[in-house]
Amino acid sequence: MDIFNALMQGFSQAITVSNLLWCLVGCALGTAVGVLPGIGPAVAVAMLLPITGKVEVTASMIFFAGIYYGAMYGGSTTSILLNTPGETASMVTALEGNKMAKSGRAGAALATAAIGSFVAGTIATVIVTLFAPSVAEFAVKLGPPEYFMLMLLAFTTVSAVLGQSTLRGMTALFIGLAIGCVGLDQISGQGRYVGNIPELLDGIEIVLVAVGLFAVAEVLYAVLYEGKVAESQNKLSRVHMTARDWKRSIPAWLRGTAIGTPFGCIPAGGTEIPTFLSYATEKKLAKDPANRAEFGTKGAIEGVAGPEAANNATVTAALIPLLTLGIPTSNTTAILLGAFQNYGIQPGPQLFTTSAALVWALIASLYIGNIMLLVLNLPLVGLWVKLLKIPKPQLYAGILIFSTVGAYGMRQSAFDLFLLFGIGLLGVVMRRYAFPTAPVVVGMILGPLAEAQLRNAVSIGEGSAMVFLQRPMSLALLVVVLAVLVLPRAVQWMGRRKAG
Repeated sequence: MDIFNALMQGFSQAITVSNLLWCLVGCALGTAVGVLPGIGPAVAVAMLLPITGKVEVTASMIFFAGIYYGAMYGGSTTSILLNTPGETASMVTALEGNKMAKSGRAGAALATAAIGSFVAGTIATVIVTLFAPSVAEFAVKLGPPEYFMLMLLAFTTVSAVLGQSTLRGMTALFIGLAIGCVGLDQISGQGRYVGNIPELLDGIEIVLVAVGLFAVAEVLYAVLYEGKVAESQNKLSRVHMTARDWKRSIPAWLRGTAIGTPFGCIPAGGTEIPTFLSYATEKKLAKDPANRAEFGTKGAIEGVAGPEAANNATVTAALIPLLTLGIPTSNTTAILLGAFQNYGIQPGPQLFTTSAALVWALIASLYIGNIMLLVLNLPLVGLWVKLLKIPKPQLYAGILIFSTVGAYGMRQSAFDLFLLFGIGLLGVVMRRYAFPTAPVVVGMILGPLAEAQLRNAVSIGEGSAMVFLQRPMSLALLVVVLAVLVLPRAVQWMGRRKAG
């Protein structure tokens, strides 16, 4: 009953004219930017992050909830119509969705993606509503040793899961940790790695890093390496699902939600595993020979419905570790964590007590954003398709101008612009050599927090590192960290031995 009352209070805050308008603008902007080829939700949120600098905190968070959902859906539109996934989660949607579009069934593919996103997002939001406070209550009981181990787990999982190799992931993480060390030391007050540059004493802004690594790097990479790519656009049929499409989609939506939600709840990061798992499940469960034959040929609607539901369930449930533990599990949640910190809000177990009104307004806005997204996207599919006709040079020039103005507007500092483009060039190099960018953002945000918890834990242990082994929860988390690092290699080694 307490949860219900808190949620109703959240709705009373979220359902004001100004907040509803912010949610609507967020959904529309997020979808519009997400629809543009090659631009995923992380880039969309990073680009729009500076806009909210002067906005009241509750409205800002509601705006971001709209962008978050809108951008996640937008990626599926470009995957289906242009076979250009905006992010890895949309790769699976492109497998069957683009084949459906080429068979003249783009409308059905887009409709099942929109409705599947709504179904999965709503179910996952209910789970966030019911379980996030309980997780927060449990997390309050954790001390510095447990928190340091949780952050170590976040470092290892994000680094190991994302990217092509653990070594590249770890390298990206250490770059983020190094950036996080720049500025004044938390305890001694001494400047670290500032090189007599006064602007660095406050540290490097997370917004600069996010916009530089994602938006600026995206533009520079396209200019330097991608050149002129011939793109073919598929004819859009009416947004219409037949009774047979509904019959095939509904079970796929539910299965996708069931697969995606647990992956979002655990701080292991990534939508790649649940979306691929959902696709494999749908392919395996296709009993009807006619349905099975559509996979990989004409395009099977289950191959769009299941992975889209899994994708949206995962990203919504990822708010549980973000809000209750302060641990981001993807690029987008890492940037959202930066948005929270811009307002002096530190997600974690205390958030539900110190900023209860804000959290419940945010959760309420997820329900509202989900409905708005469905209402927006079913009628406006034709408009999103027109956005894809923007020529690449003008599109990328617009992104660059938007990013530069946004970054300069934060502190009116020319130094920030040099830093922005320096970080952008770093992003280009990382992308060129397949280094994942999410660990950089995670390392930068969680690094200083992990350092503070490590110092506190060692103080509790009177200088002894044994404090991490003496507490059961801390020891259990250490075992999980070692398992994440060792088990995949052990499985590969066993496989090679059997093959040999």
